[in-house]
Amino acid sequence: MSNITTRVGLVGFGIVGTGVADLLLNNAELIRAKTGVDIELATVVDLDTERPRSVKLPAGLLTNDLDTLLNDKTIDIGVELVGGTTFAKDLQLRMLAAGKHVVTANKALLAEYGAQLNAAARQAGKCIAFEASCAGGVPIVSALRSGLAANRIDAIYGILNGTCNYILTNMTQKGLDFETALGQAQARGYAEADPTLDIDGSDSAHKLAILAGLAFGCEIELRDIYIEGIDNISIHDIRYGQEMGYVLKLLAIGERNEEGKISLRVAPSFVRSEDSLARVDGPFNAISVFAHAVGHTMYYGRGAGMMPTASAVVADIIEVAMGNSLRVFNGLRVLPRAGTEPLISSIDALRGRFYIRLMARDEPGVFATYGRILGDNRISISGALQHEGCGPDDTVPVVITTHPTEQRHMTAALDELGRLDIVSGRPVCIRIVDIPEDRDA
Repeated sequence: MSNITTRVGLVGFGIVGTGVADLLLNNAELIRAKTGVDIELATVVDLDTERPRSVKLPAGLLTNDLDTLLNDKTIDIGVELVGGTTFAKDLQLRMLAAGKHVVTANKALLAEYGAQLNAAARQAGKCIAFEASCAGGVPIVSALRSGLAANRIDAIYGILNGTCNYILTNMTQKGLDFETALGQAQARGYAEADPTLDIDGSDSAHKLAILAGLAFGCEIELRDIYIEGIDNISIHDIRYGQEMGYVLKLLAIGERNEEGKISLRVAPSFVRSEDSLARVDGPFNAISVFAHAVGHTMYYGRGAGMMPTASAVVADIIEVAMGNSLRVFNGLRVLPRAGTEPLISSIDALRGRFYIRLMARDEPGVFATYGRILGDNRISISGALQHEGCGPDDTVPVVITTHPTEQRHMTAALDELGRLDIVSGRPVCIRIVDIPEDRDA
């Protein structure tokens, strides 16, 4: 049987682009032996053609002329690895119009303009493959799109940002404060000089928008997702949570309730210390998926970096070359916005348990006051913790955990607690996420 020959044009010769070029040039024989696909790297386009990279390209392959890709009819696949949502969007549209399939790792672009790009791809009779956009080398996109196609997905719980997970791991295991842990992440190359998109939850939200769209078969927009970051997390809350049997993670969560409503959120969350996600440390990513037939499946691995992400990009190139991606892309059915919007549940209606920490004066009747305010707002206390010792304004920390309640009741209670003269500053509130045990198939 003859091999399939595919020519590829790569745009973006940065960290991931270098890894992709490395795999295509140096692993060609392995790819051919395993898949029957011959992949030829036809051109590499980048503004900077002088900077040394760790992979040596054949002479004449590197150029700053995009037309070498767009005007070459023998190039079958365009790989976009430039990032951002302006030039990258125009580039993908031009690739599709020029008759190229598109492979991308650009989660922000897909989260914001995925519907438009998918429509352009279908009009052109081409596909967009994007395994590398979520969780680096972890094959979660193909799992949701193909491997679990026979299942109704009920929930996904994901650690989708390695930077935040590295920071929270160091705070938990080494007792570092947030700023010190962030500095270590930057020194190790796990965090950018400007880490805003990671630590404010935006990066995880982009990935959740993509994964939730696949999991629930709906056209998801970023405005559907409630977002909190980790930049206000205190080491004190991590320690108190540990005392109560919890580990803090930045979780991206998509859940479908019994009425078919979908809730989507990214937020720092306490999970039980024995839960599998609690044991995901450092820069690793993990996603727990709960489905009606298969039950609980979990996907774990490196969520970023040159070679893990390049591995996912090349996997997509192979799937496109074999014709698999186009068949799956054409068969994918997603509920449009008109049908999706009524299904999105407001964060205010979301039920869950909460951790609350107040810095309050230690005097008679204080705890009774907390209990009254919480009770008046339909919140039941499940546990409490108080340490001796003084904080600001001669206050002591009081930690309370609650039974399930709606977010709107908690918001009202926090506003009332924050107005008390006996409380210093605004109370801290962190969600407690009870990830279900494995369900019978």
